[in-house]
Amino acid sequence: MKGHISLIILLLISALWTKGQEIFTPPLKTISAFNAGECLTYQIRYGFIVGGITTFTITDELYNGIPVFHARAIGETTGMANTLYGVRDVYESWFNKDTNLPYKQIRDIKEGHYTKYNEVTYDRTNNTVNSKLSGVHKVPEKILDLTSTFYYLRRIDFSKMNEGDVIFVNMFFADEIFPFRLRYKGKELIKTKFGKISCIKICPVVAVGRMFKAQDDLTIWFSDDENHLPVLVKMDISVVGSVLLKLVKYDNTVNQMVFRQEE
Repeated sequence: MKGHISLIILLLISALWTKGQEIFTPPLKTISAFNAGECLTYQIRYGFIVGGITTFTITDELYNGIPVFHARAIGETTGMANTLYGVRDVYESWFNKDTNLPYKQIRDIKEGHYTKYNEVTYDRTNNTVNSKLSGVHKVPEKILDLTSTFYYLRRIDFSKMNEGDVIFVNMFFADEIFPFRLRYKGKELIKTKFGKISCIKICPVVAVGRMFKAQDDLTIWFSDDENHLPVLVKMDISVVGSVLLKLVKYDNTVNQMVFRQEE
């Protein structure tokens, strides 16, 4: 199995549960969780095998004269996986600093001999996107892309949520619209290489079946501080086993990380 970001995202999206339930879009905090200059590095593991590294970086830029964040997510295979597959997937997003809504995204995929490149621009007035590969699509209001979703979730005001509440966002990915639902599961103390971190526990709502045996087989832990750093993602996939995305390095975070004693 290839250890890179696009495969993990495709696995996740393909298993999202979309049955009707009480959902809402919680309010966002003012930007305090991240800023230009931040760099996060994650290690992808399949059991004891390190499959790759994913990095997230963010900078200040202008897009059509508007100050925006430019975020890049790069997933690369390492070691033997790189020798076998040679994967380098790049996702970029230019998004509004206040609303977190993207104006433009790039998907640049290289997986062995396979390559794919696409640019998508967003028309917020008419709620459409224009893909260089597939043309114009009508989309829901406030739709996000892959990379802007990562930062959007970090800005959610979890103090306004109760355990069991479901967050809802729409994502435009691979020229399709995907509804994205995540259930807030409370807080949990997580052991990391940096120390023990009190975390907000989020479980994307997945369908139980061939890929996942239980609805909490996919979990994301965000640090319960002002950074809301995703420190760990865990997927228990029936055909693969446990897949982990672990934070292994962080630089230039806006706020100091908070570490706690065992409770």
